Amino acid sequence: MSRLDDQRAEAAEIRTSTRDLGELRDRVQAWLAGRLDGPSGVSVSELSRPSGNGLSSETVFFTASWADGTGPQELKCVARMAPAAEAVPVFPEYDLGKQFEVMRFARRAGVPAPRTLWFEPDPAALGSPFFVMEQETGDVPPDLVPYTFEGWLLDASPADRERLQRHSVDILARLHNAPVQPEDLAFLRSGHSGESALRRHVNEQRAYYEWAHGSLRIPLLEDAFAWLDDHWPADPGQDVISWGDARIGNVMYRDFTPVAVLDWEMAGVGPREIDIAWMIFLHRFFQDVTMIMGLPGLPGFMTREDVCAQYHALSGHEPRNMEFFETYAALRHGIIMARVWHRRIHFGEQPMPEDPNDLVMHRAALESMLDGRYWD
Repeated sequence: MSRLDDQRAEAAEIRTSTRDLGELRDRVQAWLAGRLDGPSGVSVSELSRPSGNGLSSETVFFTASWADGTGPQELKCVARMAPAAEAVPVFPEYDLGKQFEVMRFARRAGVPAPRTLWFEPDPAALGSPFFVMEQETGDVPPDLVPYTFEGWLLDASPADRERLQRHSVDILARLHNAPVQPEDLAFLRSGHSGESALRRHVNEQRAYYEWAHGSLRIPLLEDAFAWLDDHWPADPGQDVISWGDARIGNVMYRDFTPVAVLDWEMAGVGPREIDIAWMIFLHRFFQDVTMIMGLPGLPGFMTREDVCAQYHALSGHEPRNMEFFETYAALRHGIIMARVWHRRIHFGEQPMPEDPNDLVMHRAALESMLDGRYWD
């Protein structure tokens, strides 16, 4: 079996849901008929799930049809809901209302987040709160098999890849430069009053680490938290609304231009560099995996130098303290992916490693960050 076949087999094995799609369709149709409250003949097509990306919230696609005073109507929809408890959720809570509101804010800022349709806070309808948004069409750089291995982005011309990169960085510039009122930030803040936004952000990651792994200690991640404390920036910079999961694998493109910016569940408040570093590191993560597999990937794509220069040109802000924020990105990604591996262990898809540091997929990269070799 080839290395690409190994990746495809791994993607097919990853389990992300325990819900039955047939039963879920019936419940969505019953809910929508009550929500529309007027149109007749409300029906929902068979539900389907995405492939290639997305290991956290449960996402389903469907087409809704009905008739009203103007005639037959049809709308392609996407519903997002918290995973069932037995599915070993990646995050301790899923604030769907927050996601719904931050997507509306992003659209007002000129970011092409999907058009939001309905938010349902009552878990009675589907078993958890959920929201529905309009479905867009386009291409998303996949995680499995990674876009650095094969596919449309790898096959694109250098000019088209550069265009996609510039437009992707512009998403961050538009979001971060959007004028905000105190209430725009308030709904994303939680606890730890009196602390800086960056300190609050890191403390929330510490709490997430403790929840995600319980009594299991992962020394490498704890060393990374200590490294952050030792290298804390004197001036973290301006607080902005942060996308949180700012990477090209969460963007849908047509003609290398973003048409839908997805996955807002990690949104929060913090310095601009949180998003900038995440976008840089997540590409470097996939590039490193590709090179380990003996493939060339996209070594000149999404480099720190290019992304920071483009962000400066588009936003007027020059990114600072990038080694700190890239290390923080690697730590955050390590906590999330170790939790994903716990889920795989739970479902019998892989054994627990003897060394808990091996739960960190990019162990070598994070180790080299902590000892300073990563940026040589």
